[in-house]
Amino acid sequence: MATASKVKKTVRIASGLKRVRQDVKLNAANTSLRSKFRTAVKSVLKAVATGDKAKASEAFKTAQSVIDSIADKRIFHKNKAARYKSRLSAKVKALSA
Repeated sequence: MATASKVKKTVRIASGLKRVRQDVKLNAANTSLRSKFRTAVKSVLKAVATGDKAKASEAFKTAQSVIDSIADKRIFHKNKAARYKSRLSAKVKALSA
């Protein structure tokens, strides 16, 4: 796939310049939170893969708060967050069975 990047026009209006500055900050914050989310989910999955119930449940508690904060900030839809929590919870509970 060719990576032809689209050339953006420079903004000249003050409100447009401010919007661009805000977008850069928001993009950085959202990217950081998404990365934190992925790391939390991976840590739970890794703990489940090793079969360590205590470590998995501890990682799940941490992941739960991260997932909730991302849903509250509307980076992910609340239903997507609920789906992730539900699936991770099922995997952690399956360890005890």
